[in-house]
Amino acid sequence: MKLDNQLSFFAYLLESYAARRHTDAGAVLKLLDEKKLTDFVYGMYEMYHTESLENAFRDLDSLIATGKPAW
Repeated sequence: MKLDNQLSFFAYLLESYAARRHTDAGAVLKLLDEKKLTDFVYGMYEMYHTESLENAFRDLDSLIATGKPAW
C-alpha cells in the first residue's frame, strides 16, 4: 500500500516532532486529538512541507500551548 504525500508527511512530522520533544508520535497524536487539532495540523501540509521543519515545530508548540498557530 502506498501512502499519499500528505499522509506520509503527516506521519513524518509527528515522528520528527516527537523525537525532538523526547516523546513518541502516539503521544503527540493523542494530544492533538484531545485538543481537536489533528485535522488542522493535517490540513497544514502545503505550508509545513514547504517551510523549515523548525517552523512547523514552533507552530505545533503554539497550537498545543494556546490552541492558536504561531503565525
